[in-house]
Amino acid sequence: MTDLSNNYIPRELSWLSFNGRVLQEAADPSVPLIERVRFLGIYSSNLDEFFKVKVAELKRQVIINKAKDKDNDDTVQLLKNVQNEATRYQKTLNHIYKELLSELGNQNIFMRDNHNINEEQKKWVVRYFQRHVLKHINPVIIDADTDLVSFLRDQFTYLLVDMTSKEGVTHALIEIPTDKVPRFVKIPSEGADIVNWMFLDDVIRVGMHKIFEGLFNYDKIEAYSIKMNRDAEYDLNGDIDRSVLENMSESLKQRLNAMPVRFSYDANMPEEMVRFMAKELKMSSIDSMMGGNRYHNFKDFLSFPNFGSSRMENPSLPEIKSTQFDTAITPFDAIAKKDVLVYYPYYSFDYFTEFLRHASYDPKVSSIKINIYRVASNSRVIDSLMHAANNGKSVTVVVELKARFDEANNVKWASRLTQAGVKVLFGLPTLKIHSKLCLITRHEDGKVVRYAHVGTGNFNEKTARIYTDFALFTANPKVTKEVDDVFTFIEYPYTRPVFENLLVSPLNARERITFMIDREIENAKQGREASIHFKVNALVDEPLVMKLYEASQAGVKIRGVVRGMCSLRPGIDGLSENIYITSIVDRFLEHPRVMIFHNGGDEEMYISSADWMRRNLDFRIEVGCRILDEDLQKRIKGVLELQENDNRKARIIDADQRNVYVQCIPGEPQIRSQIAIHDYLQEQEDLIADGEKE
Repeated sequence: MTDLSNNYIPRELSWLSFNGRVLQEAADPSVPLIERVRFLGIYSSNLDEFFKVKVAELKRQVIINKAKDKDNDDTVQLLKNVQNEATRYQKTLNHIYKELLSELGNQNIFMRDNHNINEEQKKWVVRYFQRHVLKHINPVIIDADTDLVSFLRDQFTYLLVDMTSKEGVTHALIEIPTDKVPRFVKIPSEGADIVNWMFLDDVIRVGMHKIFEGLFNYDKIEAYSIKMNRDAEYDLNGDIDRSVLENMSESLKQRLNAMPVRFSYDANMPEEMVRFMAKELKMSSIDSMMGGNRYHNFKDFLSFPNFGSSRMENPSLPEIKSTQFDTAITPFDAIAKKDVLVYYPYYSFDYFTEFLRHASYDPKVSSIKINIYRVASNSRVIDSLMHAANNGKSVTVVVELKARFDEANNVKWASRLTQAGVKVLFGLPTLKIHSKLCLITRHEDGKVVRYAHVGTGNFNEKTARIYTDFALFTANPKVTKEVDDVFTFIEYPYTRPVFENLLVSPLNARERITFMIDREIENAKQGREASIHFKVNALVDEPLVMKLYEASQAGVKIRGVVRGMCSLRPGIDGLSENIYITSIVDRFLEHPRVMIFHNGGDEEMYISSADWMRRNLDFRIEVGCRILDEDLQKRIKGVLELQENDNRKARIIDADQRNVYVQCIPGEPQIRSQIAIHDYLQEQEDLIADGEKE
């Protein structure tokens, strides 16, 4: 059995390497300038969640081990390594940020602060502050009774104000109200071809005296940007020993709840103020304190406005039309004729919402079943489900209340659905439901016919525009019967259905995937061709990593595309020399999960909602579906081959996680897979349309 001690990359460090690939996009001069700025926002948003979940989890483990007198050396060292690596990337971000400001300046787009505006601009900013900002400012004066741990919110940046007089120093906190006022404010410029913009932070700095004058005496006033991230209290990977957590005393749980895990501050802030805040926030030696930019919450750059020309953003791609859906009278006619596959965001999510909308009033439809993990804030999916209930359909919605950071949204939807007469199920207390299933039952000519959707992404109109995902629509009873069995299992978990064409976690997915890898191993040992192609967002499950090492050593050719965490070390002689893995980060977020096993020439292909992680295989209800239609097999394989051959946006995942770009060999065509896939899918649709005409 392979020893993983030196051949398994900790998932936390692997995740930071993934976010480093996001940061590479901000530095890539081939990316349009405004998009590069927005990648800073993606990086920052990712990092916030990382600290709130993964680093917080490590911190909890350290505290629990200490309370249980367990050895803590490895966990403490990993936490230090994570913090050091995060600090290294922070320096890279600072450098890229300065470069981007310079490049924006080259386009006559200038960032101004409270120190480099003229008197006319200052007057304008003060008026803007008084009209639009001041009403949202509610300072907190820090005294001995102020509980900063309870007060600070981790979605916001604050200005820590230092008012100095002969009598002493007064500290105050101002929350920057980015939920009420835009973070980026366009201010008057010196000419028509020049754009000046300002952080809301600096607008507040300019208007600072309007907040405190007449109420406090001070000779000098300064303000420094700070931000805190809290323990989000969610177990992202299911790594912590749950029996330990469940047996901890209530007092320990209370001590762990929502404690700070990262404190970020302006590196120019005086050292005594840093120490003051660290003490007030009860920061410990295992917490991260990061001195950085004058500005924090770079996640706001996700919505950085384009102050320049359209060429500074990605051009939109023409929407691909599904010939099968568009030439049919109803979605059910199209699906009954032949399985339909769409690939977001190249196809519109409207194909699914129309599927559901038709079902909501179709007199032949008797029932709708669907599971909801994340939906849009203004969801047509939810609207159709409520309309279906109003039309007398039997509607069952499984709502996952534990969808991380979407809990409040899902509670709201569950309440509205219940009021509309929808049967709402909340799944199982021990298993998060992450599958992407919808099942519609119709009565056609005296027969019961089921129509199923099995996908790799959420039923979410917003994310379907920026995430790549497969969605299979099928009326094949080999699949639809098993989809119905999944819903039965969710409602009645004591049942144990048998699945032949679905991989269902935690019932058969791990066992079946292991079996298919073992089959390739046996074929390789027999001298037959053996290969595995897969695409996932994360590969961190230790048993699967070991099994892939075993397959490589047997001679199985393994090709992977892994967007995020990858704990496997590819390309090591004697261990993984037959494994080659790349990662694609580009304008869309890669999200599908695909598996193809050679199987002696009789390929088995699956799309799935599950990553190769312990949580997805053992602690969630996930569903993978075997692709039975040969034409759709070829289409998915064509998409995956383009991704495997990407030489523009693919990075090599090597044993040292260096994130080196795949190089285009001279004389070979350049392939940027996310663009090439659009052209490929359009060609496929043109062929289908030509076939329809014949």
